Amino acid sequence: MKLNFRKRNIALKISYDGTNYNGFQRQNPPSVAVQNILEERLAKIFGEKIEMIGSGRTDAGVHAIGQVVNFFTDGRIAVEKIPYAASGVLPPDIVVVEAREVDRDFSALHSAKSKIYIYKILNSKILNPFLKNFAWHIRFFLDVELMQAALKIIEGTHDFSAFKAASSTNMNPVRTIYAAELFFETDELLTIKIHASGFLYHMARNIVAAAVEVGRHRLTLEDFKKIFESGERKLFPATAPAHGLYLYKVFY
Repeated sequence: MKLNFRKRNIALKISYDGTNYNGFQRQNPPSVAVQNILEERLAKIFGEKIEMIGSGRTDAGVHAIGQVVNFFTDGRIAVEKIPYAASGVLPPDIVVVEAREVDRDFSALHSAKSKIYIYKILNSKILNPFLKNFAWHIRFFLDVELMQAALKIIEGTHDFSAFKAASSTNMNPVRTIYAAELFFETDELLTIKIHASGFLYHMARNIVAAAVEVGRHRLTLEDFKKIFESGERKLFPATAPAHGLYLYKVFY
């Protein structure tokens, strides 16, 4: 029986610490991804094989606050009981936050309208050991006002070729950024928040890396704008580390 012939379509909101996983997307052994763990462990709750669709892949070391997945099942467990049942079979670094039954045509990937990613930067002389896996530690002074100005440049609908991964395929590089902002969580912890119609591979981390170069006065705002408009990825700095990035929210 094909799995999408099953009676119910279940959507889950998932949070996870990506430190110990080779990204979200299912991997072949010996690599272990978040999806591998979810499908293997939740099969115990539903009493059948589970094959999930995620709203998007996250790389090794990237975290999620609001990843969304869906799958078809004949399992009868009530949706309100799924998060509690999942907590009994999942490791503590993967949590089912919410569960709901959705229409058969709902797809966590294809039904998504937009997403928010956040990126955390610890701007301090000394590393905070409790944030070493959850924020990019930068010891150098960052000019936050200039970084905020750089982020405003990328708002709107543009060709984001300058921020795609060097290995990206010929996917349409045009995206719309509804808002890109930077704010302080504490005196030393900064968060960059980007809400977009969609993201190219490594796009969020490449935007962060370029904004940091502006903040370190190694790129001027004019340089940033010129390179962005050129579409030349090689002119911007290397990709920011994975462990500062979080998939924050998916909109449907």
